[in-house]
Amino acid sequence: MNIFTRVICLVLLGSALVFFFFHTVIQSQTSTAQRFVTEEAERVTGDKFRYAKISPKGTKIFSVTKPSDNMISAIDRGLDRMFAIAKSRKYQFSKRLHHSDYSIYIARADRTRNGGGDYSPDIAIQAKQYAGSVYDKGGYVYAAGMVVAFNPCAFVIAEHQKNFERVSEVVGYEGEHLVLYHNNRRLFNQTADHSKGGGHPILK
Repeated sequence: MNIFTRVICLVLLGSALVFFFFHTVIQSQTSTAQRFVTEEAERVTGDKFRYAKISPKGTKIFSVTKPSDNMISAIDRGLDRMFAIAKSRKYQFSKRLHHSDYSIYIARADRTRNGGGDYSPDIAIQAKQYAGSVYDKGGYVYAAGMVVAFNPCAFVIAEHQKNFERVSEVVGYEGEHLVLYHNNRRLFNQTADHSKGGGHPILK
C-alpha cells in the first residue's frame, strides 16, 4: 500500500468516525427528547405507553394497547389532510409538515360516550383555565385530544374502536395547533386557548 492510498484510507476512516460520533449524539438527543415527551403524556393521561410503531407514512405512534390498522390509517389520513391545507396557496406554510415530525400517543379513553350518548372516546385532563365553566366535571374536563409538546411535535388522543373518521378529525385539529405554532405564532396565540374563543382557522 503506497503513501497516497494510506492517506485516502485514513481520511475515509476519519470521516466515518466523525459521522458515527455525530449520528450517535443526534440519536441520543432524540431519544432523550422522546423520553421526556412520553413522560409528559403519561403524566397527563395516567397511562403507560408500552407499544411503539411507525405508521406507513412515518408517524411515530405510542399506545397503551396495540393499535389497530384502522386507527393507524386514520391518524395518517388526518395528518395528510392538515398538511395539504397548510401547504395550500392560501397559507403556504412550510414547517413541520412531514409525518415523521409527529409523535402521537393513543391513550385509554376515560369515557366513550358524551353527554348526549353519542360515541365519543375522550380523555380526562385537569380543568385549569376551564375551571368553573360548563366543561368542568369536578376539576377535570373531557377532551378529544391535547398537545403535550411543541418540539418535538406531540399530542395525545383517545383510543377508538369505531368511527375512525373522528380520529382523523381530532388528529387534524391537534396537528393544526402545532403547525400554527411553528409557522404563524400570532395566529397560534389567537386560537390556542379554546376557553377564550380559540378555534381552528385552518380546519374550519
